[in-house]
Amino acid sequence: MQTPFVSPDFLYRIEEAQDLVADACVCDESHHLIFLSIWGRDTATQEFLARLTLGTGENGLDRFHLVTAESASIPVGVANAHLLEKRSTRTFQGTLFGSMIHVWLLDPRCVKPDKSNGSALAILPKGDARSTERLWSLVQDTCPLPLLPHWRDTTLDLLREREMLTRLAFALGDVEGYRVALNIPTLTAAIGALIRSGSLRVEELAPAEPRLAKVA
Repeated sequence: MQTPFVSPDFLYRIEEAQDLVADACVCDESHHLIFLSIWGRDTATQEFLARLTLGTGENGLDRFHLVTAESASIPVGVANAHLLEKRSTRTFQGTLFGSMIHVWLLDPRCVKPDKSNGSALAILPKGDARSTERLWSLVQDTCPLPLLPHWRDTTLDLLREREMLTRLAFALGDVEGYRVALNIPTLTAAIGALIRSGSLRVEELAPAEPRLAKVA
């Protein structure tokens, strides 16, 4: 996973955990959690994470709500919380609120592609100038086909057209999410057709030499 830079321009309150705030969240099209960045005291953080793994009958949570700047309450579903990666990224001692920690909760495909199913996720800084390069690297890591470096732009256009590379529908904070969902038979046929048509070449074309103007 590429480390996203998260800007704390606005902190989103978590209704079910009053002592915690989030500065970024990414969800899929069903509003299920893909990535969450939270700040708080260690005890409050551990309690929240534990409640996500418990059943609702045990004071557990299968969803929580983020409050936006406009006071809207946005539900975030949590499925299979025990499978989510948990990473403590920073610890701050001696703040006005005591010892504070910064934790990421994320889908494991953000860390390691599921190559057997051609599936991966990416969390990137919003407006990142290197997003194309990072997404291409993720596609190469996920795809079993040998994708040559100079095929990048044509292949990414193909993936977007076939909806095998899509932007995730919901994001709060200075991050955005992308999903790679490769249909290998379809992609194999499409790549083969582009090679036969000459749109993709095994050898990279050398740049054309500049032509000198003829002197009369």
